Amino acid sequence: MLSSRIWQAAALICLTLISSMAHAAGSKDFGEYQVHYSVFPSTFLDPEVARSNNLNRSQSIGIVNIAIMQEGENGALQTVSGQVEGKALNDVQQPKFLAFRRIQEGDAVYFIAEYQYRSAELMTFQITARPSGAGQDLPIRFAQTLFND
Repeated sequence: MLSSRIWQAAALICLTLISSMAHAAGSKDFGEYQVHYSVFPSTFLDPEVARSNNLNRSQSIGIVNIAIMQEGENGALQTVSGQVEGKALNDVQQPKFLAFRRIQEGDAVYFIAEYQYRSAELMTFQITARPSGAGQDLPIRFAQTLFND
């Protein structure tokens, strides 16, 4: 069973998906694995969710959320553990290295990093996910501009 915190976080992510504010969400397929990502301003987080996950809420802090998914025997996707690392490059290619934290709540495993941004700043994310026990890296790259609310 998923805890209420996971449902709150999932609801928050869903709300950000339909928001007119800039928000990136997507996935990349690697056969047996998929890497799902979302990026949103930390102010989208409910204060209680932010506090319970030790995240800062600020108009200049963005959140990168990564989940490594594996297709199970029944075809359903399940999150798996592993490692995630990466960086965010601003429009003049200055890197900001991302310190991902592994969060596990029930069966859900995901990786979250905070980064600083300026409103309307285009950031290019270069992320590498490594599922536990897999002999391959799963690289993803995407760009996103966030705006202060």
